Amino acid sequence: MAHCALEVADIFRTHGPDWRNAQRGHLSLGQLKVMSAIEQCRSAALGGHVLRCNGCGYDQIAYNSCRNRHCPKCQASAARRWLDARQADLLPVEYYHVVFTLPAPISAIAYCNKATIYSLLFDMAAETLTTIAADPKHLGASIGATLVLHTWGSALTHHPHVHGILPGGGVAPGGEHWIACRPGFFLPVRVLSRLFRRRFLEELQNAHRTGRLQFFGEYARAGRREGVH
Repeated sequence: MAHCALEVADIFRTHGPDWRNAQRGHLSLGQLKVMSAIEQCRSAALGGHVLRCNGCGYDQIAYNSCRNRHCPKCQASAARRWLDARQADLLPVEYYHVVFTLPAPISAIAYCNKATIYSLLFDMAAETLTTIAADPKHLGASIGATLVLHTWGSALTHHPHVHGILPGGGVAPGGEHWIACRPGFFLPVRVLSRLFRRRFLEELQNAHRTGRLQFFGEYARAGRREGVH
């Protein structure tokens, strides 16, 4: 395999120490371990073994992999297997791409409350899609979806959002037949947006009332300004 000009490990090795220092207090032990594993992957730090050609006697050092599930080098084959499995799941219908994202003030809350807000983002995205799809005014069917969380945007800034891949239709009530959506149109975006926004804010307020949100440093001050106490 040809070596890429730039890898995630290279970025971590160059800028990781300064970034970890700047984000001190926001990173969990698990996140720190992931960064360390990626930095050391296939390097002398993890040891290795020597491969020798019996024909010409040429030696090649092969360093060990970190085997961390987040490592892009170690997980390339696992990613291909996952994609192959998802390809086998595809139905012979059109598929649609839907994105649910959070505005900057709520992204700041998510930065201090990752588990709570990311879980809420998944739950409200799924609830919104299934609720609107089940409405006879829109589709009137039970649908399935593959939802994937992204926590960073293209500019490598904190930007939590969920990508949804959905088949263009669903199963009719009673499971007797398939109901297809209109060609080129799945569900109305404005209707999805209004329901998602309302339900997310309701559950966010509930999470705060039940003590599931915490704020630290600059985010504590931001929370007070936005009325989240």
